[in-house]
This record gives sequence, structure tokens and C-alpha cells, in this order.
Amino acid sequence: MSQKVTPRYDRPHISKVYENLPGYGVDLYVGGREGASDVPLLLENGISTVLNCAVNLDFNYVAEPDEVSHDSRVGYGAAPIRYYKLGIVDGPGNPDTMMLAGYYQLRGALDQVLPERPSYPTRQRGHVLVNCRAGRSRSVVLAALFLHLHLPGQFPRLPDALDHVREKRELRPDEWHETPKPMLIAAAERTAHWVHLIEADRSAEKELAGAGA
Repeated sequence: MSQKVTPRYDRPHISKVYENLPGYGVDLYVGGREGASDVPLLLENGISTVLNCAVNLDFNYVAEPDEVSHDSRVGYGAAPIRYYKLGIVDGPGNPDTMMLAGYYQLRGALDQVLPERPSYPTRQRGHVLVNCRAGRSRSVVLAALFLHLHLPGQFPRLPDALDHVREKRELRPDEWHETPKPMLIAAAERTAHWVHLIEADRSAEKELAGAGA
């Protein structure tokens, strides 16, 4: 049986999928490698933080390394972009802990406050981009998972958030069967269940701690 051929459409390098996230006051973007690698584009749109969730894609945002290596080491140093890296496979092969880590890493990047020290030069709180190679599957499902869990009143089900991100990312219905991949949607559903259990357990611990104070 022949495999279904999915059309490829042009779309923006980055897409704003949610404006003014409640509790954070920043916008959430989704994009692919072209957008995530375009530092002037990121800065022009006020994006200070990038979460790259593709295991098969890497970036080096360091413009002026602290040390230029002449051996097996790579250059390192501060960059104009706060960069977080996750490793989701675009298909089967992901442990459930990887999607769970992605949710908490995105939430952590939004919550994190950097100290006022010279060794932390990129402290500004700007908008956030979640990217993968094409900006069609891994980044879409992770952004949708976050919106579903962070804004349950607006996105009570994961499919509600997925449809919202697909529309904002300009994904067309004839490519929805793989944007995101079905196994990634299933992993996100399981992750949502785990997050509910974790947060319920944390709430119970706080109540017990308060009662014992």
C-alpha cells in the first residue's frame, strides 16, 4: 500500500500562537529551523528565549565565544538568546518522560528569573519561541500541551489547544494527520495525565505542610 504523500506549504518562519500569556505577559511563538536560526528576526519580534525540542537539530547562538578552540572542544560563551534544548524524536521512540520534561522545561523557562550578575548577561524577559526542524509537529504538540495545561478554561481538551496552534501556525487540514504525529499527540495526552497527578500530589503536600505549621 502506498504511503500518503503530505503536501508541503510555505508558512512564516515563526508564528505567534498565543499573545500575552496570563501570568507571564509574554507571547508564545512556534517555528522551524529557519526562524530559530535567524537571530535578527528573533530580536526584531522581541523573542529572548528559544526552546529547541528537536533531537536532530542544534544551534550555536554564541556570536563571540569566550574562547576560540583549536582542538576538540567547541566554542562557548554567552549569547543574545536564552537557549534551552530538549530531545524529542519526530515519531516513535520517545519515552513518556521526554514529553513530560518538555512541558516542565517550557514552564521553567517562563518562570525562571536570572540573577543580576555579569555571568548572566541575557536577563531580559522577552517572548518565547518553541521550535523543531519544520515547526509542524514536535513544537506544535509541545506548545499545545502547555496551553492546554496552563489555560484549561480556554483549552479544556488537548485537541482544542492543538486546533488553535495549528490555525495560528497556518497548518492546513490536509496535513493535520501528521502535524503533529499521532504518537506525539498520544504522548502529550499521557503527559497531561501525569502532570495532573504530579500537581495534585504537590497541592496535597502543601496542605499537609500548612496544617502542620
